[in-house]
Amino acid sequence: MNFFSAFRASTRPEAQWFKVGLASSFPDLGVDEEDTHTLAHTRTCNTDTAPGCKVFHIPKDDPSSGNEVPIPENEAAGDMTDQVLVFKRKGTFHAIDHQCPHSSFPLSQGLSFDIEDFGIVLSAGITCPKHGWSFDLFSGRADRGNYKLKVWEVQLRDAADDASDKEVWVRRKQRIG
Repeated sequence: MNFFSAFRASTRPEAQWFKVGLASSFPDLGVDEEDTHTLAHTRTCNTDTAPGCKVFHIPKDDPSSGNEVPIPENEAAGDMTDQVLVFKRKGTFHAIDHQCPHSSFPLSQGLSFDIEDFGIVLSAGITCPKHGWSFDLFSGRADRGNYKLKVWEVQLRDAADDASDKEVWVRRKQRIG
């Protein structure tokens, strides 16, 4: 066995990218379509007019066997292990673990919001409605406690069939070292 083969992505299945769809299939959750003003808090999923996100089960040992799963309508979501929640907010795609790290509640029922200081937007977050804790969508840090939401990497690639659209790909964040 070659010494360097242990460091190639092909030997680490969790390093594989998974296509979740075209960018045009994700409505932008951070913009009110009626007057184009941003909303203070936006329901992440389960809207009656247009679903705002997608949930995928992507096994660590074989990401290529991943598949889209239905978004739970209540807190009885079942086993959310290896599930990723993908959505677009204010033009930025986010991919996070579907379950809240504090209480294993489906974050597809959460509310996304701007993290502001004196009216200046510093970041974006999501609040779990079960207990009210919030998590930064970029770092994963909780607003209290030592809990951390797992944030996935997102990559936009040119669509093979449509030059005007992009494909959205996700993978687990890779550890350095």
